[in-house]
Amino acid sequence: MEKNAYEIVSLARDKDRMTSLDIIQEVFDQFQEFHGDRLYADDEAIVGGVGLLAGKPVTVVGIQKGKNLPENLRRNFGSPHPEGYRKALRLMKQAEKFQRPIVTLINTAGAFCGVGAEERGEGEAIARNLLEMSDLKTPILAIIIGEGGSGGALALAAADEVWMMEHSIYAILSPEGFASILWKDGKKAPEAAELMKITASELKQMKVIERVIPETFRGRPLPQEEIVTRLKEDISRKLTELMALDEEELVQNRYNRYRTY
Repeated sequence: MEKNAYEIVSLARDKDRMTSLDIIQEVFDQFQEFHGDRLYADDEAIVGGVGLLAGKPVTVVGIQKGKNLPENLRRNFGSPHPEGYRKALRLMKQAEKFQRPIVTLINTAGAFCGVGAEERGEGEAIARNLLEMSDLKTPILAIIIGEGGSGGALALAAADEVWMMEHSIYAILSPEGFASILWKDGKKAPEAAELMKITASELKQMKVIERVIPETFRGRPLPQEEIVTRLKEDISRKLTELMALDEEELVQNRYNRYRTY
């Protein structure tokens, strides 16, 4: 049976979903994590480093949620601070320097909305990522693996292609926030989710994303091993295709992708 939009929202938020580190461990070999933005701190809501895919180095940056309360507190519930986005950009600029492709894994309700984050320039950090990613001379593949919330997600999604897991969402704000603004009633979130067009299938149909990674087959959940195998093969194939383009064509295609909307 096909799931409605709010059921998919619930699945996207499920604490037992694969995290960025789960996917990194399964898809990439010899992953070496890097830390810090070289300006303020190391934000553990964003993990990043270099791993091997089909024997070739790839820079991987992911937003990391926890699977229990202590880990979520450590990871700030997957809501990055500005230093997290600056760490991500540091690693992406490093990837450009060494001609490594970039894969970003996105799962966040949004950037952290605290006073300290605003004081340290969160808006500027997100805007800087969008500016720099638009012109990076190396391939970028973004994958929404759970929640893709607002600018907090977009800061890692200005890519050559954006993919989504079948049970993920990508939206300007949460259905609860949408309902609170539109109807002054957050309890109408299920109705809001239907109106917002935030599921992978809807966004693929509207050509906002390029690919949906299946999590079910004929209504039944696929084994995690099968999902990971498919993901690994698809990422490897797409990065090989993008790496074959010259820098000028790569950047121009990325520019055209966003100018089309």
